[in-house]
Amino acid sequence: MMNFTLKQLRYFTVAGEHRSVTKAAELLYVSQPSISSAILHLEEVTGLQLFIRHHAQGLSLTPQGQQFYRRARKLLREAEELSQFASSLGSDISGTLNIVGFPTFTSLMMPSLIKEFVERYPDVYVDCQEMPQKELIQNILDCNYEIGVTYDMELPTNIEFQPLVSLPPFAVVSHDHELAQRESVSIKELADMPMVMLDWPVSRQYFMSLFISRDLRPECRYRTQSLTMARGMVANGFGYSLFNMPLSSDMALDGTRLKAIRIEEELTPLTMGVVKLAQSRTTPAADAFIELLKDSVSDHPPQKATAKTQKISA
Repeated sequence: MMNFTLKQLRYFTVAGEHRSVTKAAELLYVSQPSISSAILHLEEVTGLQLFIRHHAQGLSLTPQGQQFYRRARKLLREAEELSQFASSLGSDISGTLNIVGFPTFTSLMMPSLIKEFVERYPDVYVDCQEMPQKELIQNILDCNYEIGVTYDMELPTNIEFQPLVSLPPFAVVSHDHELAQRESVSIKELADMPMVMLDWPVSRQYFMSLFISRDLRPECRYRTQSLTMARGMVANGFGYSLFNMPLSSDMALDGTRLKAIRIEEELTPLTMGVVKLAQSRTTPAADAFIELLKDSVSDHPPQKATAKTQKISA
């Protein structure tokens, strides 16, 4: 590989255009030896004689020098275009934004967020997918998605987490459940009742820990990895479930109704936030989306009376 720089090519092309080292030095605000040194270096590494030196009459390009001059000019133009393109990537809010979200968040907040975002930034195409925690984190690590919106569950050290809101768990029952008329319930009471568990791997460990930390063991009668299925099972009386993201509606898809109930004990909350690859620089589009998400959580926190949601200051 030939070892020369864009600066040396620039010195050469200006000298070739004006057929003068002196003129090139004046135009580029450098010394004449700098121009001469660049030309000599190019001739050395290419093995070409680029100029014929005329004593007191300047320079003229050789036939090989003319061909090299044309290619050098083309390369410098392309380098300038690349520089301008890089600058646009660093400032323009455009292109494709790849986002991945945890299912409980995406179903509640992502559609309205994306709608507002694309209205503000019509030059951005948002590709949004939902995944359970382990798959979500792996896709961030593999650079398949730029940012993710999820909880602070089993995050590796090479993932950066920006917390947004703290979400304590609460119980959900059917409208005719024996607990439906109550405003609160003890975790000890729940342990003896049939449970419909959201059975994503990391979520399962979290929900189980809420009981185990109090020497309790829940009666996990049903398990599902579908939030819609869990809501439907609960609304149809198969048992209670535990959620962290508050309900957007008190109805399941089949029209049966749900009731959210506060848990009396202070249980370990989950913190919802934004994840990205540690030490990576986010695009302007990602930065704009994160700011919109912060504003949304601040102005309209995903909370109900049954969940004492707490916004986390950045």
